[in-house]
Amino acid sequence: MIFYSFMIMIFIIVITNLLFQHQTIYHCFLYVILTVIFLCIVSFFRYPKREIDINENNFISPADGKIVVIEEVNETEYYKDKRIQVSIFMSTTNVHQNKYPVSGIVKYVVHHPGRYLVAWNPKASLKNERVAVVVENEKHSVLIQQIAGAVARRIVCNAKVNSTVIQGDELGFIKFGSRVDLLLPLNTKIKVKLNQKVVGGKTIIANNE
Repeated sequence: MIFYSFMIMIFIIVITNLLFQHQTIYHCFLYVILTVIFLCIVSFFRYPKREIDINENNFISPADGKIVVIEEVNETEYYKDKRIQVSIFMSTTNVHQNKYPVSGIVKYVVHHPGRYLVAWNPKASLKNERVAVVVENEKHSVLIQQIAGAVARRIVCNAKVNSTVIQGDELGFIKFGSRVDLLLPLNTKIKVKLNQKVVGGKTIIANNE
């Protein structure tokens, strides 16, 4: 994506200079705008390297962003019981790489087509396009939902049923503003608060010692 964006930017600059060879203030304005757009794209698609402190008792944050929901809900897709939902909203300035919150075996992967409500809307968990992934191990079972937002138009999910995954490995990527939900067991101890900023692979969302 970064390469293609760079090539498009160069193409626009070359064509503009061929058609309008005399440099004006408008050329400078175009260069500034294109540079800003390119830097935003580079920022959005960045993959920062982070050392993961693997701990089987912790659920680590699957994404960079802000906590927008912490509540008990009736989970109707997989567990069909009550769960604690923790939702992380990712703005367009956040890293949009998603990580596995725990290690284990992928038991369930389903893509749901849907709408594109703003990601912080409570109805987004049910009505927006999303991918649901369940990871289980000897201690935990967690449902992770990658949810498209008003701007997002593509969810990339690397999870495959029966594959073994490691806490902190890449789960996937959501292109542009979006959200990730965790559906946790009721006995989980939540370690974050509403509106708290979290870092994917680093912040402990909850634990179940």
